Amino acid sequence: MKDKIEGLLAKVKEAAPNSAEEIEKFRIEFLGRKGLLKDLAAEFKAVPNEQKREIGQLLNRLKTDVQEKIETLKSAVSSGPAADASGEDMTRPHGQELPGARHPISIVRSEILDIFSRIGFTVAEGPEIEDDWHVFSGLNFPPEHPARDMQDTFFVEGDDRLLRTHTSSVQVREMEKKDPPFRIVMPGRVFRNEAVSARSHCAFHQIEGLYIDKDVSFADLKQTLLYFAQEFFGKAKIRLRPSYFPFTEPSAEMDVYWGLETETDYRITKGTGWLEVLGCGMVDPNVLKASGIDPEVYSGFAFGMGIERITMLRYQIGDLRMFFENDMRFLSQFTSVS
Repeated sequence: MKDKIEGLLAKVKEAAPNSAEEIEKFRIEFLGRKGLLKDLAAEFKAVPNEQKREIGQLLNRLKTDVQEKIETLKSAVSSGPAADASGEDMTRPHGQELPGARHPISIVRSEILDIFSRIGFTVAEGPEIEDDWHVFSGLNFPPEHPARDMQDTFFVEGDDRLLRTHTSSVQVREMEKKDPPFRIVMPGRVFRNEAVSARSHCAFHQIEGLYIDKDVSFADLKQTLLYFAQEFFGKAKIRLRPSYFPFTEPSAEMDVYWGLETETDYRITKGTGWLEVLGCGMVDPNVLKASGIDPEVYSGFAFGMGIERITMLRYQIGDLRMFFENDMRFLSQFTSVS
């Protein structure tokens, strides 16, 4: 039996099937239900006890050699000359290959950052898991402010940490480590404990901007936002309505005049022609002081917008949830968008 196994070991070593069919025949010959290894296992029962150790080791070696040979042969066939010469996977089904596509959120994010980069803004990013100071206290949120309530914020259990509710936390970090003047835009994902619907989600994206320098005025803010509206929407008319944010004073909401040319225009503007786009305002002196910037010397403005909302306006998308569902019927519409 020893000679028989050694002969099979030599046969395995010399075997050179060169197609998937021949490899399968080789496998069945040795490892099949009626294969050689099954027969040898039956013969092994009759081997004298003093030879079982030696013969058993040879059998195990034969089985291992056969399995390794099969794997080596399969790899050689799958990467054979036909595949190497053409650079194609010849086993793939034939058909048209669809072009890749950027996600609409990514497209709009890049375009907004590019617009602000043209007027001197640089990009800054920060952590998504934050502390109370950078999300609330450093931005002049009083202790009783409703945004601190568990209904709005996701807190990390067992720690004074939370998922940031706005990218304004990056403003605080940048003001703490940089000396004015600076202009920055801060894109990122934020989280709020809200019900998921066609108009809201518990995770979404924002871009905020911050400009700190000497003698920065509200007129500078208005001109910056008008430039953005003209570049992104192609609209030359904006308005600023009084509003309230804890970290800016005065504060405003910016609307873009969308027009009333179509039925859709009437629907999305509620018949007014105006669309709310973002919030903005002059940085509150308390915020500057909390970050170590002298409000007697420096002033600044800040603004922020939701990327999903801007994207919905740009592409007339009616349901925010579509951005998160990975539906190819939806995403394939953006294959031609650069």
